[in-house]
Amino acid sequence: MKAMPDRIRVMSVDDHPLVREGIVAVINGQPDMEVVAQASSGQEALECFHKHTPDITLMDLRLPDMSGIDATIALRAHFPEARIIILTTFDAGAEIERALSAGARAYILKSSPPQEIAQGIRRVHEGKKHIPAEIAANLAEHVGEESLTERETEVLRLVMAGNRNRDIAAALFISEETVKAHVKHAMEKLGASDRTQAVTIAAKRGILQI
Repeated sequence: MKAMPDRIRVMSVDDHPLVREGIVAVINGQPDMEVVAQASSGQEALECFHKHTPDITLMDLRLPDMSGIDATIALRAHFPEARIIILTTFDAGAEIERALSAGARAYILKSSPPQEIAQGIRRVHEGKKHIPAEIAANLAEHVGEESLTERETEVLRLVMAGNRNRDIAAALFISEETVKAHVKHAMEKLGASDRTQAVTIAAKRGILQI
């Protein structure tokens, strides 16, 4: 696709063709921007970025080959100048934090009005960050809370898969007592009364992906 002069050049990364069509319609409907590339996976995003060097990349969180966060990390590792906006249906606090830590400049929900998405693109193109009010409120809700350790998250992921303490201990090469300790600490941090509630809260907050 040949770009028009002085327009913000956008790449859309989403594995759902109908969603991409909707995003393309929104972007191309703006007088100052256009979609110059589309990708349906993290690897394809890397190839398309190299070929088209878009000003802004709209990145979904759920891709077939890697998460949008991993794709963001990979893209910025190869192209540090890449300006990436996460455009997703997921508003879990932990995923928002991970995305911003990975270098995303904005986090916008697909349910946002088209003008909100367009405004986010313009702000990021100007070198600013863009965090809509509902996303900022979600982040603020968990400020100061103690994060789960990598091992506690790993244990909860195995609990979610239906494993017993004995199975988890065998899988991670640790004792059952250590597994119980990790579960207990995770429950305390999440404010959960039992294992099931801990998994539910962790999934809701985006710490675990269902």
